[in-house]
Amino acid sequence: MTTTPRTSQTGVVEFEPAAVHAMMREGKARLVDVREPDEHRRERIPGAVLVPKANVSPASIPADNGVVTVLHCRSGRRSFEAAQSLLSAGRDGAAHMKGGIEAWKAAGLEVTLDTRAPMPVMQQTQIVIGLGVLASVLAGAFWNTWALALAGFMACGLIFAGLTGTCGLAAVLSRMPWNRTPAPPKPGSCCGGGGCAP
Repeated sequence: MTTTPRTSQTGVVEFEPAAVHAMMREGKARLVDVREPDEHRRERIPGAVLVPKANVSPASIPADNGVVTVLHCRSGRRSFEAAQSLLSAGRDGAAHMKGGIEAWKAAGLEVTLDTRAPMPVMQQTQIVIGLGVLASVLAGAFWNTWALALAGFMACGLIFAGLTGTCGLAAVLSRMPWNRTPAPPKPGSCCGGGGCAP
C-alpha cells in the first residue's frame, strides 16, 4: 500500500485514511484529532490524540523526527485549516488526513464509539433548531400565523452564527448537565489517590 502524500497548493500535505492507518501501524505516523472534546468523546479513531483546533500551535503539536504528525477532524476542513495555521507559524511538513473521520469510516477502518456519551453539541443544536422550525411551521399552518415568528427568529440566529462564528444556542446547550465533562479528581483526594471504589 502506498503512503505517498499529496501536497496542496497551500503546502499542506494530505494523506488518504488507508495510508494514515498503514503508517500508524508501522509507527511512522501520529494522528491528532482537532475536533472538539464532545465530538472526540462520542466517536474517535483509536490512537488519536485530542488537540482542539483552537489550541493547535507548534508548541501544542511539537515536531517528532521520524514520525509524521497527521491532523484529522470530521470531514477534513478543520484539519486542513489547522495544518495551514501550523505552516503559517513556521512548522514544516504540516499534514492532515483527507476526508477526516468520515472518510476513515468509509474506508472500513475502526473507530471507537461511546454511545453513552451525548451527541456533539453542534448536532444537538441542529436538532433543536430543526424541531423549532418544524413546530413553528406546523403551528403557523394549523393554529396562528404569528407562530411563524419563531422560524424567523431561528433563521436570524443562524445568520448571526454564520457571520460571527458564535452560536448562542450551542453555548447554552454546552452548559447543560448532560454535556458537562466531569472534572478530574484533585491530587490527594480519595479518587486521586486510588482509594475510591470503582
